Amino acid sequence: MSKPLPPTAAVKPHSDTRHGIARQDPYNWLRAHNWQEVMRNPDVLDAEIRNYLEAENNYFEAEFGAPHAGLQEEIYKEIRGRIKEDDSGIPTPDGDYAYFSKMLEGKQYPQLIRTPRGGGAETVLLDCNVEAGDGYFGFGGAAHDPQHRYLLWSCDRKGSEYYTIFVRDLKTGKELDDQIERANGGGVWASDSKSFYYTELDDNHRPYRVLRHVIGTPQSEDSVVYEEKDSGFFVGVGKTLSDNYITINAHDHQTSEVWLIDAKTNGAPFVVAPRETGHEYDVDERQGELFIRTNHGGAEDFKIVTAPVTAPGITNWTELVPHRDGTLVLDVVVIINHMIRLERFEGLPRLIVRHLGTGHEETIRFDEEAYALGMSVGYEFDTNTIRLSYSSPTTPSRVYDLNLETGARVLLKEQQVPSGHNPDDYETKRLFATAPDGERVPVTLLYRKGFETDGKAPCLLYGYGAYGMSMPAGFSIAALSLVDRGFVYATAHIRGGMEKGYRWYKQGRHQHKANTFTDFIAAGEMLIAEKYTAEKRIVALGGSAGGMLMGAIANLRPDMFAGIIAQVPFVDVLNTMLDDTLPLTPPEWPEWGNPLASPEDYALIASYSPYDNVTAQDYPPIFALAGLTDPRVTYWEPAKWVAKLRATKTGDAALFLKTNMGAGHGGASGRFDRLKETALTYSFALWAVGLAKTKPDQ
Repeated sequence: MSKPLPPTAAVKPHSDTRHGIARQDPYNWLRAHNWQEVMRNPDVLDAEIRNYLEAENNYFEAEFGAPHAGLQEEIYKEIRGRIKEDDSGIPTPDGDYAYFSKMLEGKQYPQLIRTPRGGGAETVLLDCNVEAGDGYFGFGGAAHDPQHRYLLWSCDRKGSEYYTIFVRDLKTGKELDDQIERANGGGVWASDSKSFYYTELDDNHRPYRVLRHVIGTPQSEDSVVYEEKDSGFFVGVGKTLSDNYITINAHDHQTSEVWLIDAKTNGAPFVVAPRETGHEYDVDERQGELFIRTNHGGAEDFKIVTAPVTAPGITNWTELVPHRDGTLVLDVVVIINHMIRLERFEGLPRLIVRHLGTGHEETIRFDEEAYALGMSVGYEFDTNTIRLSYSSPTTPSRVYDLNLETGARVLLKEQQVPSGHNPDDYETKRLFATAPDGERVPVTLLYRKGFETDGKAPCLLYGYGAYGMSMPAGFSIAALSLVDRGFVYATAHIRGGMEKGYRWYKQGRHQHKANTFTDFIAAGEMLIAEKYTAEKRIVALGGSAGGMLMGAIANLRPDMFAGIIAQVPFVDVLNTMLDDTLPLTPPEWPEWGNPLASPEDYALIASYSPYDNVTAQDYPPIFALAGLTDPRVTYWEPAKWVAKLRATKTGDAALFLKTNMGAGHGGASGRFDRLKETALTYSFALWAVGLAKTKPDQ
């Protein structure tokens, strides 16, 4: 049988001139002119575009999918075997009840359960497996009302993140006639249990206004309580833990503005501090006092101030926790007697508990070399208990309740690995790579105990590096399938995240974006120099903005990598930042620059945009994944990138594009279907280093 030929995308002349510079983009036709409609109804996609995407899918299936189906299934079964399929969450009390989620054996989606607070018969409030049917089902969350009579829940059935909100009567188990379309996720209840607030998406898929819906009335009568006029700002709605105030947060990536609504009176919103470019803050409330995490006044790593609700402006702010260089304040939660803040210091998270009566503080940290730490406080404000979650690359997740008055810590749950897991079989290590400008880049490693640094091992090197998002050093049941086959699993904590404070983020955005790419390359070079791996033994992995990283390092150092996996990759950066109709473009100009307004930003983005910098050179094998209804990284970005690579690159290394024709940015919606996608990418990683037939070590 003859070997199938890769698809060839049509070349159609298209020129774009900005700031006196003309660029040719012969694959521009892959961008559907009616993309907004395609997000809501994929069936209206132009036939020529659909035929090309399906041709790429068929080519991938013939060349890689089918030949390695056995390996994918083997890895899928391994990962699934590490999941306790019939798993229940920990009940969280609220008034007379406790709420939790439950996963059933063999089922893709959770059930939402309620019991009496002290325990007793379980009532299934919502079974997402029933609601999902056979198609895509993106669950947008659920919220019970203060009187425990109704349940707000939402879902997206296209993968396009247009959510529909439903209201379920918990006495009858049936939906009310109330139904909200074009919502950005779920809703937030007012105190009266008769109304709720939600955020609506505009025609360009931007959350731009907050509305209040009264139960029993049509959506057309919902009142607009806030509307954002700046297309560069997104709007979100929430509620303080005290239940006293609805919060409206208008923000881009560097500036925020918070408005409050009295949740009992449903009055007009009032602003805490008017927006100032570069000022980020968020708000919690206790007994008429606001607790504000802010970077105002040069507090780069944030500080905490207080202010009266009745006079919340900056002139009335009183410093409670001062700014300290290098100690990043990530989150603040206030309960009846305590304030808890999550910090990151020297790259590791820690919790600081402050008694608001005495001012006494205690620090909660763990001793491992790298770990992930989180907190939650449930539904209730009048409590002295918080919930901690902890894991490390070798240690499965553990959840504790911590009594802040007594210091007692109770282990509530430890993640079970049914197929077996001995943490002592693995080692984790934190190393540092030296970037070209001398910065030390943290790199977290996981490998099997007894590993020899002889330069022979394959390595999966993961990176992201954008939006200030830090990559936690947590436990991954999936990663073990590579580690057990001899891989080093490495996470590069590159600039663009906030692992080393807000400064780390600033040095990896806008004018300094190139640091993200060179940090990642430095991490690979360090692993080679220290003989954890070797050149052409590294498989790079990144998604979304991390997919931009994949495209950039493919152009900069193709010789280093055995393979590159780019998941929903943001690779057509210049064209996207020039298209102000796209959902994320205006809000992301502070992150990348505005090439429409600034010739300097145009030149900057053009210098690294992966699509624009594809050249005639040998590239390693590349596997790109896309989602047809993805509103964040539109399907045509990876499609155009692969088309240009195929027409331009030299050599015969494999190049694959797989587009999920029924999903968006997050890929498949069901938990087992997502595992199959992970197994597929890991199959590619193993194949890229010549280990496609290797069995795991046990």
